[in-house]
Amino acid sequence: MKTVVELKNVSKVIRRRKIIDDLSFTVNEGEVFGFLGPNGAGKTTTIRMIVGLIRITSGEIAICGKNVEKDYEDAIQHVGAIVENPEMYKFLTGYQNLQQVARLIKGITKEKIDEIIELVGLKDRIHDKVKTYSLGMRQRLGIAQSLLHDPKILILDEPTNGLDPAGIREVRDYLRSLAREKGLAVIVSSHLLSEMEMMCDRIAIIQKGKLINVQNVRMNESVAEQTYLCKVNDPQKAKAILLTEGYDVKDHKEGLELELGKEQVPNVIKRLVEQDILIYEVKMTTKSLEDRFLEITSNEEVASHA
Repeated sequence: MKTVVELKNVSKVIRRRKIIDDLSFTVNEGEVFGFLGPNGAGKTTTIRMIVGLIRITSGEIAICGKNVEKDYEDAIQHVGAIVENPEMYKFLTGYQNLQQVARLIKGITKEKIDEIIELVGLKDRIHDKVKTYSLGMRQRLGIAQSLLHDPKILILDEPTNGLDPAGIREVRDYLRSLAREKGLAVIVSSHLLSEMEMMCDRIAIIQKGKLINVQNVRMNESVAEQTYLCKVNDPQKAKAILLTEGYDVKDHKEGLELELGKEQVPNVIKRLVEQDILIYEVKMTTKSLEDRFLEITSNEEVASHA
């Protein structure tokens, strides 16, 4: 996939304190890339550097191959962003707000505005005043403002803050459809693990300004072997049998844990049945994003204090 955003060894020092420490990662077209970390980890600072709101102390940020510091205008024309909350005139209608933004950009036609309104699903309410909009509708209007100039990347800082469950789902589904249907690269920052797991393709975990790990959220699609939980009547006998067959087997509080390729599962079941082992259940187990996040960050804490 084509790389849209690239950070190379990016650092930010404020008042002699290193806020961001040597960040490097890439974001590709057509993916929702999550930027995950606790409050104060440096997510918003990094986003502000990407969009040029604050200077980079060291390192390099490129958007569609253009250096943000050296070729700012060429780089930023590819970006649509909402840093923190979308700003709009509440006494104007949604349509009038879009017209105000369109006045600042060359070549935005009425047809283009109508197309974006259709895209964000605000056609029925676009001529109502913004003060009557729900938070979810305001987020969609903010996204519409960011999409008017056909950016290659959409950057959203905590887009689900303050939304109710229905609003969160609405924004999440919309962002995934944008990435899938328009090939847009989307960067979303958040500290909400469950939302990131449902929304993102990959996540970068940041802690105290450092990149701890980049994780593929949809691990099942890319990993050849998975962990399976096998519940049997005699775990120790079953373990001994499988170890002699060369399988990777570990004890689990509910039975046995095995690392298997999909095609190996029937062979394991057959072998155990032949040895009169009663099998109650075999299921694939995957760690949640929360489990992986806590595992990664706790390991990092241990390493930093070692």
